[in-house]
Amino acid sequence: MTAHPKAETGRRIEFTFYRDLNLPDPPKHPGVITDLVPNQGASVKLRLDGHRTSLHVPPDYEGLTYLDEVTEVPDLPMGPFTPVADDRHGLWEKDGILYATIGEDGDDLVLITTDHAAALTVARAHLKGSRIDLDYVDFDRMTGYQAVFEWEPEDSEMPWTVRWPADGHEKAVHVYYLPIG
Repeated sequence: MTAHPKAETGRRIEFTFYRDLNLPDPPKHPGVITDLVPNQGASVKLRLDGHRTSLHVPPDYEGLTYLDEVTEVPDLPMGPFTPVADDRHGLWEKDGILYATIGEDGDDLVLITTDHAAALTVARAHLKGSRIDLDYVDFDRMTGYQAVFEWEPEDSEMPWTVRWPADGHEKAVHVYYLPIG
């Protein structure tokens, strides 16, 4: 690997996405190099601040700025968390209701709300937008639970899992679960 002289684990960086490089004042996203990966196309592995997933970029990528600060690589947040809308992690928001698809095939829905009617409205809208025939969905199977969302390790198949019942857990939120299959 032909490394940039400043490419080292723990080096703080600023990253500009390729799509933004030609903008007059492109946004620079702060982050840290988490690893050097010579066997994946000679790349540096970096994690942008506030993100859980890594990017692999060539050490000489024009949108990568090496800063002078070198720190310990921060631990990836793990364990229970309070969900927020985030397309990168499959958590969407519609009409003030946070929801996600889960299950082996990603067909089932979990909707974060205490409002049963609102959960039904969002579920119907999502399913209709996904071209699922609503006549074949048993909405009476939608069940409420106290649930906990938990971050998984970075290389896991899914970034998070949800488990219920979780009554009394400090990070528990009320969800409605709608099995589709």
